[in-house]
Amino acid sequence: VQLQASGGGLVQAGGSLRLSCAASGRTFSSYACGWFRQAPGKEREFVSAISWGGSSTFYSDSVKGRFTISRDNAKNTVALQMNSLKPEDTAVYYCAATSRGTDYSVPQRVHEYNYWGQGTLVTVSS
Repeated sequence: VQLQASGGGLVQAGGSLRLSCAASGRTFSSYACGWFRQAPGKEREFVSAISWGGSSTFYSDSVKGRFTISRDNAKNTVALQMNSLKPEDTAVYYCAATSRGTDYSVPQRVHEYNYWGQGTLVTVSS
């Protein structure tokens, strides 16, 4: 599976952005997908994940209630709608896919993901 993330940019605090991840491969619907982010000088961290069928979604505490993950298996895409953005959301955002998990449980650790996109930069100004 090859992943291509897009949609990053500069936004003021309180604003919104929508990230998109386009995947290649006919078996995309068999993979759980996640979004991770990495701020300068920090380790990559989990943001959100969605099961292969879309039945289950998961969020880190820091984005819960503000971000929404979704997927369209017919179009091989995964999206992350980010609302009420804060300066601390500034980071490079990566989409990732994994063959692990079920439609009710999805991995949330970096090392559990097999495939990674190239990242898209999100900058939130105060």
